[in-house]
Amino acid sequence: MGDLLNLERLAHFSGATLLATIATATIYLHQCRSYFNQIRQDFIAYQRQRNENSAESSTKKKTKRKGSNPDDNTFVIGFFHPHCSSGGGGERVLWKAIQALGELKEGKLMDRRTNKSKKKSVSTSADDDTLNHCKNLLVVIYTVDEPSATYEKDLLTHVRERFSITIPKSLSLHFVHLHEEKHLLQKCKRLTMMAESLGTMKLAWCALSAVTPHVFFDTTGCAFTFFVARLLAGCKVGAYVHYPTISTDMLSLVWKRRPTYNNDAKVAANPIVTCAKLIYYVIFAFLYGLVGSLANLVMVNSSWTKNHIQYLWKLSGKVHVVFPPVDTKSLKVLPLADRENMILSIGQFRPEKDHTLQLLSFAKLLENEEIKKSDVKLVLIGSCRGEDDRQLVDQLQKRARELNIQDNVEFVLNQPYPVLKDYLGRASIGLHTMWNEHFGIGVVEMMAAGLVTIAHESGGPESDIIQSPWNERTLDYSNCTGCLASNAEQYAALMRRIIKDGSSSDLAMKIRENGRKHAEQFSDEVFMNAFKGALLSSSLLK
Repeated sequence: MGDLLNLERLAHFSGATLLATIATATIYLHQCRSYFNQIRQDFIAYQRQRNENSAESSTKKKTKRKGSNPDDNTFVIGFFHPHCSSGGGGERVLWKAIQALGELKEGKLMDRRTNKSKKKSVSTSADDDTLNHCKNLLVVIYTVDEPSATYEKDLLTHVRERFSITIPKSLSLHFVHLHEEKHLLQKCKRLTMMAESLGTMKLAWCALSAVTPHVFFDTTGCAFTFFVARLLAGCKVGAYVHYPTISTDMLSLVWKRRPTYNNDAKVAANPIVTCAKLIYYVIFAFLYGLVGSLANLVMVNSSWTKNHIQYLWKLSGKVHVVFPPVDTKSLKVLPLADRENMILSIGQFRPEKDHTLQLLSFAKLLENEEIKKSDVKLVLIGSCRGEDDRQLVDQLQKRARELNIQDNVEFVLNQPYPVLKDYLGRASIGLHTMWNEHFGIGVVEMMAAGLVTIAHESGGPESDIIQSPWNERTLDYSNCTGCLASNAEQYAALMRRIIKDGSSSDLAMKIRENGRKHAEQFSDEVFMNAFKGALLSSSLLK
């Protein structure tokens, strides 16, 4: 009888504790929402006052209807992109998306060159509230860059020179500088994914405490920020996912105990540590799926990414494939014939890009007696984000010396777009070696420029870009758009054949022509229309 009474008391106590916890969480959530809503209203009031002061100081004042203020309907979209001034593919997506918002503000729902039916479907999906919000857009960008008097001017100049992107002047930009919290993005040696995710949550809290938008748009893959933005701040959430933080492929690598850049050889060699890491990955994948499902709109950069995100973010609804924008227009004017025996690699210097495989493949190519060593050159061009990337370049240069190919290898770092374009116009072969690259902007750029592109047989390059690959067993190459390989021997064999036949051979020219034509489906115009279409058909602007 006593045991039954104790169990009844325990049940009552547990129920009361649960109710108290729910009540406390509800009160806390309400307080958070009120706090962030006040920040949003204060920011809109600040913008209104700023515009009024600007109008008063101007010689030409605009007349306003009595009792109304256009700033009352200001609709704020905040982009979470801490390294917005970098020069990679992710930054190109960011600034092209902002350019698309500028066009929406000016009433340009679709590019005039698109077909009428597509234009009609997008325009009719936008209701009056959506169109009104488009007219009153204001963009906030959260960055860890340090502020300066000329920051915005210098950054927009960099964007124009690096990406050939001009932001419409009608679109107001506001930068929130989080340089004092930059340490929250530092990499940790233990429990890296969880620690970094918690760091982005803290950074998101700081960002939203400065300016709370109506829509929080993450373009960096920091899904744990959705918890802060949607549940605590009450924002709608949009996401452009370049790659999943964790994937079934990563779990498979750990299970197979295969050493790689994110699975240390010591860990892979120890079955007990491997088991612990698998448990950690499974728990993280579960949490990643929960926070990812908070997004109101999800865009991804490839079919490969879509498959993984749909599997992980099961409750997020429809996932839109919006291929990243590539400046194919300026690249397709480059000549196809009379190319140098130059092999070109483009992309940021990061461990996952596997530049070491490029050096090994090139060294194996030079071992072939049919190749005259003095006539062939490998150029690795890309950007370094910080000290870690620069150390990686030093290691690659050391590796080139060990392979005795240093005289045939050139490293080109942090150069503006015209320099890259010059190399693209001269090189004959494009090289890409990242395993499971989530899309591959560099691959498309090389194809559009007319290079015979050899990409890794995995991820986005395999699923979306080089869908008709050529190899030495291919008899009919009339529809081939590039080549795929997965090890140094395969890369070397493909490069040897192209160089041996000559840069203007029938095989090379056909692949160049087909590759350039195929690259058009990843153009800036295609991205702009797809981005606008996904945005206008969603609930973000309603």
